[in-house]
Amino acid sequence: MSRAYSDIAFTPAVRAVQTRMGSRSGYEPLDQTDDRRNRLGAAEVAFIEGRDGLYQATVSESGWPYVQFRGGPSGFLKVLDEGTIGYADFRGNVQYISVGNLEGNNRISIILMDYANRRRLKILGRARLVNESDNPQLVARLELAHYRARVERAVVIDVEGYDWNCPQHITPRFTDAEVQEMVSPLRAEIAKLTAEKHGAGVQAPTDEAWGAGVLPLRISGIRELTPRVRAYELSAVDGSRLPPVQSGAHLDAPVQLLSGAASTRRYSITAYSEQRQAYEIAVLREDAGHGGSVAVHARFRIGLTLHCGLPGNDFALHADTRPALLIAGGIGITPVQAMAHQLRSTGRTFELHYAARSAREAAYLHQLQETVGPRLHFYGDAPHSRMNVGAVLAHAASDAVIYVCGPVALIDAVRAAALAAGISGERVRFERFLADTRSDLDKPLTVQLERSGKRVDVAQGQTILEAVEAAGVSAVAGCRNGSCGTCRVKVLGGEPDHRDAALTPDERTLAGLMCICVSRSHSDSLTLDL
Repeated sequence: MSRAYSDIAFTPAVRAVQTRMGSRSGYEPLDQTDDRRNRLGAAEVAFIEGRDGLYQATVSESGWPYVQFRGGPSGFLKVLDEGTIGYADFRGNVQYISVGNLEGNNRISIILMDYANRRRLKILGRARLVNESDNPQLVARLELAHYRARVERAVVIDVEGYDWNCPQHITPRFTDAEVQEMVSPLRAEIAKLTAEKHGAGVQAPTDEAWGAGVLPLRISGIRELTPRVRAYELSAVDGSRLPPVQSGAHLDAPVQLLSGAASTRRYSITAYSEQRQAYEIAVLREDAGHGGSVAVHARFRIGLTLHCGLPGNDFALHADTRPALLIAGGIGITPVQAMAHQLRSTGRTFELHYAARSAREAAYLHQLQETVGPRLHFYGDAPHSRMNVGAVLAHAASDAVIYVCGPVALIDAVRAAALAAGISGERVRFERFLADTRSDLDKPLTVQLERSGKRVDVAQGQTILEAVEAAGVSAVAGCRNGSCGTCRVKVLGGEPDHRDAALTPDERTLAGLMCICVSRSHSDSLTLDL
C-alpha cells in the first residue's frame, strides 16, 4: 500500500525530477507503507484545531492556481470526523475567486502553519460548498459562538491525503498570546526586583489598567476640542511600535461605567503619529446616552492604561483615483477629517461637507479650515446654512465615491438621495455614530438566552446587549451603534425590529440574525442563540 499524499503529488513528471536530482530513492519507501495517511489521527486533529489561519490553493477553469489565506480565531477550522474537515467561510472582499474555482474543480490544497514551533501540515482534498439554507445544522456546527464575522457558507473538505513537512526554512513568528506567555516570567522577575527596590514588605507602585485586550495603550494627553468633545492621545506603553493605521480605522477601548460595570466602546482613530507612536481618539459626551461617553469624560485621565483590541478598519478609503465626496455630521467628523488629511497628503481630489450645531461645537473645524481650505463646506447655525444633501450629491463628480458618517438621519438622507439620483450602492459608504433613538426603544421586553439558559428582562432605556452583559452572559460587541455587525446573534424565536445598518436583507431574513446593540423587538419577547 502506498501513501495517499504521494500518490497524488508525485506525478510521473515529479518522479522524473526526483530521479534526475537524486532524491527518488529517499521517497520510494512511501510507495510501500502501512501508513496511508488519509485518515486524521490525534496529532493531526490537535494541530488542525489549534490553528488560527490556513493557506488554501484552488485551480481556475483556465488552469491557473489561486492561493488565498483564510483566518479566524484558533479552532475555526474544525475536524468533523477522521476524514473530513471544514470551516465557516466568513465574508471577505467578495471577489469569490476561490468559490468560483471550487464550483468548477473541487480539488483543494491546504497548508497549516505553526510558525512558533516551525511545523506545517499539508492536506490535499476535495471541497464542497454548503449554504446555510441547504444544511443549517452543519453551518451551525462550524460557526464560532464568540466570533460574529459574517458567515456566507460552509466549506467542507474530504481529506484525500496529508503530509507533515520538515521545519527547514520556516522562519519562527509568534502571536501576541505566545509573546505574552514567553515574557510573563520576565515580567514576574521585574515585578519582584521592583518590589525589592522599594523595600521588603512595601508594594511597588502600579498604574491602574483597564480591559483585557492585546494592545496596551497609556493615555498620554488630553485636550478639549469643544465644550463636549475631548481628544485623548493613546501611546504605546513601552514605546514599542504600534500597528500602523489608515484613515477610517477604529479602536475598541475598555470603559469602566459610572455604575462600576466593565464595558467597551468603539472609537475612530482620528490621528496616528508614527514619530510618537500614538493614536488619537475623540469622544463626544452624550449626557442622554448609555453612559459610555460620560464615563470616559469623567474617568479617563493621563497615565491610565487601556488594554484595547487591535485596530480594525471597516470604513477605508478606496484605493483607485476616483474623487471622494466626504460628508460628516457632528462627531461623525472624526474618521472623515482623517480621510481629508490622507486625501490631501496624497494629492487626490475630494470635497468635505461638514454639518454641526454650531462652529463652537464643531470638532476639528479650525484645523480643517487651515489645511483643507476651499474644499471644506461647513454648515452650522448661521441662517440658510442647512446642508442640502440632494444638491451636494448633484454637484459631485459623476464617478465620486461618497463617504458619510454621523447620525442616522444624515446617513438615511444621503442614501435616499443617492438612490434617487441613480448612484450605485458601491459608491456610497457609511459609518454611523448614533444609534436609532425611536421612542419605542423604551418598550421593555424579555429575552430568553437559549445556550445560557437564562431569561433576561430588558428595561426601558436599556439595549438588549446591555441587559445580556448585566446578566453575566458574554456577548461579543464592537461599535455599539449598529454599524459594524459584530454583536449579531441568531434569533430563534420572536420578531426582531431591526435598527442596524450592518446586516444585509438575507442575513436578517434567511440567516435570522439581529444586532442586539441597537435592534429591538416587535414582539414582547425574543429567543436568542446566546
